Amino acid sequence: MRPLTDSMKGVKPEEVVGESVTIGRRTYPVKQVGQVITRQDRRDFSAGEVLRAVAKLGFTCRSLPQATAPVRGLDPIRHTSALLGAPVAA
Repeated sequence: MRPLTDSMKGVKPEEVVGESVTIGRRTYPVKQVGQVITRQDRRDFSAGEVLRAVAKLGFTCRSLPQATAPVRGLDPIRHTSALLGAPVAA
């Protein structure tokens, strides 16, 4: 676990828009972590591969939330409200 922490020292986290890994007090995009530790281009590995590897090392990982199925028969406003957990009015 220590070598990964050392590898990420001094690396400024990029903006997280998808999967992420928390190392120390910082949260990094998973592809950034993969690039730093493998020294390979980000296209050479998948986010899932990096997530599995760093999770096995004990780091906190966050993956993308699962998409929810659309509620049929609702207008866009009510559909969005339903996705956010508001009760659906008939």
